[in-house]
Amino acid sequence: MANALQDQLLKAGLTSKQKVRDAKTKKKRNRKANIDDGSETLKQEIASKKQEQIAKDKALNEQRFKEASDKGLVRGLITEFKKFAVTLSSHSEIKFNYTLDTKIFSIYVDEAIQKQLLSGKLGIVRYEDKSYVVPHKLAERVQLLVPEWCGYLWDAAGSQPEIEEDDPYADYAIPDDLMW
Repeated sequence: MANALQDQLLKAGLTSKQKVRDAKTKKKRNRKANIDDGSETLKQEIASKKQEQIAKDKALNEQRFKEASDKGLVRGLITEFKKFAVTLSSHSEIKFNYTLDTKIFSIYVDEAIQKQLLSGKLGIVRYEDKSYVVPHKLAERVQLLVPEWCGYLWDAAGSQPEIEEDDPYADYAIPDDLMW
């Protein structure tokens, strides 16, 4: 069906097989060729703005970290989350995954700690290749001062689903035990 017109032209003698081949190769070349429609400059502009924003955010984070270090807050945070960290049982069987930067880390927790993590009562802080399960308030403070250490912090305000008035499934609860 795609080449029905070409077949008709060949049968009528209005074109040759060589011209059909040339048309196909020209069509392939045009598809492969990057025809500049101005989108490349737009992509470069967006990428440069993104790089500027990343540099600006990094400088701001470094400034916050330096100010906190000068005040001794970071050193106090380290000792505080080491002191108040929840001890994890060595017999825990539930694997809890969390992401930090672009890496996925996992810790093994029991059912009670998993429920507290999912409800927002606990958070996870990762410092010097070790994960600490800490109270939510402490994890929030770590997130404010050194966001690259905060591995998991449940945000209850941003996770509330919007409820529609005429939702036919409003009476059914959504299970929260789905893990990835």
